[in-house]
Amino acid sequence: MQYSLSLEEFSGMLGSLYQGPLENIPWSTFLDRLKCSMRAKYATLTLRPPSQHVDGLSISTSGSSAAISASYNQYFYTIDPFTDLPNRQVVNCTEFVSEKEWQECEFYKSFLEPVDVFHILGADINTNLGSKCRIRISRDRASGPFNQQDKDFLASFLPHLERTVILHMYLNRIESERNLYAGAVDKLAVGTILLDQEGRVLQCNRLAQRLLAERDGIELVNDGLQVGTLRDCQEFHKLIDQALLSQKSKNPSLVKAMRVQRPSGRDDLGLIVRCVPQNEWSDGRFCPAVVIFISDPEQKSSAPEEIVRSLFDLTPAETHLAFQLANGLTIDEASDEFGISRNTARAQLRSIFSKTGVTSQTLLVRLILRSVATLG
Repeated sequence: MQYSLSLEEFSGMLGSLYQGPLENIPWSTFLDRLKCSMRAKYATLTLRPPSQHVDGLSISTSGSSAAISASYNQYFYTIDPFTDLPNRQVVNCTEFVSEKEWQECEFYKSFLEPVDVFHILGADINTNLGSKCRIRISRDRASGPFNQQDKDFLASFLPHLERTVILHMYLNRIESERNLYAGAVDKLAVGTILLDQEGRVLQCNRLAQRLLAERDGIELVNDGLQVGTLRDCQEFHKLIDQALLSQKSKNPSLVKAMRVQRPSGRDDLGLIVRCVPQNEWSDGRFCPAVVIFISDPEQKSSAPEEIVRSLFDLTPAETHLAFQLANGLTIDEASDEFGISRNTARAQLRSIFSKTGVTSQTLLVRLILRSVATLG
């Protein structure tokens, strides 16, 4: 097959290849364009080959069947002869397996022939990060075999494909880490708000969203934050300006704190303002510049009771009592809450002290709120 792509067309394909990691279905646009350019029936990119331990992870062009992919992952991968190709080399299936063996093998007769696939061109890429990916281009018998020009055309994209797979892995790892740490902050019952260099809100976690929605001491006004009284607001914006100036001067250590009155009369909010260190090569315009941490004294402990029970070897009754104390009740109030006598509550508290190694309610509350249980 002759390839006469203009520089603009080839550039467009490369663009879709590098855009691939950012698509909802990664590389779907590139694979569709590659399929059309190569007069193929299917184009499939496998990011994780299936094994007996894990399912495969593949992206196929439009028109492919999810049921076919599932059947491959469940069984047919075990009898696929067109695997473990030479690294970064484009190979025709009839170069890897003789045409006679190909037509007679169970993989072809049971898996490929029913969907009218005969010719396959492929390449395996083993990245320097240890991942293994595969690309396969398929044609029906009537479309004719792949020739050297087809192989050269696919080979021209392999170095770029490898780079984008590595980018995908980095982005995926960063996103996983971000979600993990964001979830941990949520569990710690700390509100977080990220601001850009103009002081505009970029992102909030769930607790911060709730506090903003309540409009009781802190609220969102025209993409910016307003807090407390007029005096509070002036002090807050002064701290924001200092944090932004600190970031621009490459001094990421600036941390400022303040309390914010709430119009409702509820306990004051505690705010920490700090600048966000920037990467040396970041232009900063669309990156977080300042982070606001918010503590709400009236936020109850969200640690799962089962985890606290397991962590400190408490009984269910002792766990309930410990939670009520951690959430601000006195021993007398907790006994009324549970409908038990003061003596029973105090006996349970003594048992809690013995098991946790603390000697006062204050230390018990601190132990629970600072334990890893809050991350459960």
